Amino acid sequence: MSAVAVLRLPLAVDLSGFVTLLQRMQVPHRVSEEAGEQVLWVPESISADVRALYERFPGGDPEQQLDLPQVPTAGARPGFKEQLRRSPMTALVLLASLIVCAVTLLGDNLDTLRWLTFLEFRVVGDYIQFTPLADSLAAGQWWRLVTPMLIHFGFLHIAMNGMWYWELGRRIELRQGSINLLGLTLLFSLVSNFAQYYFSGPTLFGGLSGVLYGLLGHCWIYQLLAPNPIYRLPRGVLVMMLVWLLLCLSGLVSMIGFGEIANAAHVGGLLVGCLTGLLGGVYGRRKLAL
Repeated sequence: MSAVAVLRLPLAVDLSGFVTLLQRMQVPHRVSEEAGEQVLWVPESISADVRALYERFPGGDPEQQLDLPQVPTAGARPGFKEQLRRSPMTALVLLASLIVCAVTLLGDNLDTLRWLTFLEFRVVGDYIQFTPLADSLAAGQWWRLVTPMLIHFGFLHIAMNGMWYWELGRRIELRQGSINLLGLTLLFSLVSNFAQYYFSGPTLFGGLSGVLYGLLGHCWIYQLLAPNPIYRLPRGVLVMMLVWLLLCLSGLVSMIGFGEIANAAHVGGLLVGCLTGLLGGVYGRRKLAL
């Protein structure tokens, strides 16, 4: 496919930082000088993406690789406000989770909680009586398919899930945009919730962990097929999360006092995340090959 000019800038404009960013992201490009201007050429299929990238980072982003979960050095990482500006959807999902934690009192306020669970329920004496999912969907309560991701039971639950969503969600939002992150988050929530319901039956479950394993699988497989610094996970993170998954599946984590673990949600999220990573990685690899 032929290249097109996406930028025409005066020679006085320093384009070196942005060119370095393109090189780091393995984006095919070339720069030429024509009629007293510097012209940036890229494959036509990714021209809109490159133009949008320049609007966000006209001077390049030399701190990009340091803007990952590594040990920070003084002045090496962007400030918190800058990170929020770059990752509005990540922050929005976390804010929604915190609000739900507050209004549900971390799962203790059952009157509020029942509007967000996968299955509607009511308390009858010492028992919980669940409403069939089909009845809730027939009543138009489609939000139940995804809202369990916002429910958390305890400070440790929301703290750990929030930390990992912040790290993994920002990567996808920076690389693929806010809309794609939202779409992946809802997809992973949908699949992991159905997986948990299928294997555990009518129970109370919630949390972002199924989504997190989806984001992990997405970054993992995408990075294998279309390497990119943004998706390069720190050493040990992938191994640690997979080992944790195996420990949960073994029942050991529940035995030592962590409560019931939504193992089916974790596995379901990881599998669908690997699938989206495969599809996205193949597409990204094709763009790099142009």
